[in-house]
Amino acid sequence: MTTEAAGVGKVVPGPAVRARSSLGSRIAQRLSGGLVRAVLIVVGLFWLMPTIGLLVSSLRSPEDMSADGWWHVFTKPSQLTLDSYQKLLENGDITGSLVNTVLITVPATVLVVVIGALAGYAFAWMEFPGRDWWFLTVVSLLVVPVQVALIPIAELFGKIGLFGSVFGVVLFHVAFGLPFAVFLLRNFFAEIPRELLEAARLDGAGELRLFARVVLPLGGPAVASLGIFQFLWVWNDMLVALVFSDSGSQPITVALQTQVRQFGNNIDVLAPGAFLSMVIPLAVFFAFQRQFVSGVMAGAVK
Repeated sequence: MTTEAAGVGKVVPGPAVRARSSLGSRIAQRLSGGLVRAVLIVVGLFWLMPTIGLLVSSLRSPEDMSADGWWHVFTKPSQLTLDSYQKLLENGDITGSLVNTVLITVPATVLVVVIGALAGYAFAWMEFPGRDWWFLTVVSLLVVPVQVALIPIAELFGKIGLFGSVFGVVLFHVAFGLPFAVFLLRNFFAEIPRELLEAARLDGAGELRLFARVVLPLGGPAVASLGIFQFLWVWNDMLVALVFSDSGSQPITVALQTQVRQFGNNIDVLAPGAFLSMVIPLAVFFAFQRQFVSGVMAGAVK
């Protein structure tokens, strides 16, 4: 019997049988179905229910709100009215506080983003004496709680005439927003490939031009994230505003709290005011969400 004939009856080992999928992968495949998506949509609607209720309440009269719940508007759409917003615009305290909120939030956000970006670039790519020690000092300021500095800074502002002014509130927010801004942007800018910066320097770009033409476009996601965080923090702040503002410089958060304290259940002013104070930060977030979720180095690939 030849060798070939002897091997006719033998089973030749074939390719390895594909291993069964793990329990985790099977669960993940089932969770990606349409039923789970429908459940998540329902959960999201329940999560948005307070916001929807506040919007509907701001479009109803005080009499209707005292008579029944806000959900009755779906069966009685004639209850919807803009009278509460008209009354809100006629309230000088609320409209003035909205203006103060913009005057506080916009400068505090712009200054933190601009100064933090410049300082982050300097700490990441510029050589100067004591750079690492200065950066460690900035990072150490992150652990300082705001409450610790309220009384000393209030006394300082009182001595130099900044207490109760819009500029004083802005200055406080900028001071406490810069450590996080420098830390975030420095770590982000340090991930930019050195070759890109060296190529720009070989083309004759100075530091400012390099920062504006190369670093900032690549750092768009980080800058947008910082701007969103700072805007939301300052816009929704009430602790700092309660301490450093007066009746002429108070933001919308303090004005709404004053309305509750003075008039009790003043819902015809509180509901539209609260909704306006909430919808503006949401609009800012959705305006910059594309930069917020974009790739870190997307600009370099293009």
